[in-house]
Amino acid sequence: MTILSILIPAALALGLIGLVAFLWALRSGQFEDLDGAAERILLPEDDKPKK
Repeated sequence: MTILSILIPAALALGLIGLVAFLWALRSGQFEDLDGAAERILLPEDDKPKK
């Protein structure tokens, strides 16, 4: 029973850290252009490779 007094706060803390990280990513614009990266790989590059 005493292990629950450690595991429950640890699970809540990890969940809170995950929620804060998700909200930070959302506010910083990480999810703005989801289709751009998927389409960018299909477009030919005009740049010549660097030597």
